[in-house]
Amino acid sequence: MNRFAPIAGRAVRWGIMGTGTIASDFVRVLQSLPECEVAAVGSRSDEGAARFADKYGVATRHGSYEALAQDASLDVVYVATPSLRHVDDSLLCLSAGRHVLCEKAM
Repeated sequence: MNRFAPIAGRAVRWGIMGTGTIASDFVRVLQSLPECEVAAVGSRSDEGAARFADKYGVATRHGSYEALAQDASLDVVYVATPSLRHVDDSLLCLSAGRHVLCEKAM
């Protein structure tokens, strides 16, 4: 079985913005997919990012959403912040050149 996404020629590198229950659920799904790599997590604090990264084996942790959005090693960011932040957080990532998955109507 090919372990890489056909478009990229390698695993798609995901960043996770937020560290709550939905983020945890999404990471478990991504980690079960051979074409995906959970490469980074962003939280409102270094401690929150470290706690989440340690739990799920994520190598890169960012103590701010802005730092995650600026991480040029990522292909796409999953926005899992509180609903009222979704528009601003999605625009933050898009402005930084990241692809975004945000499960809200905008």
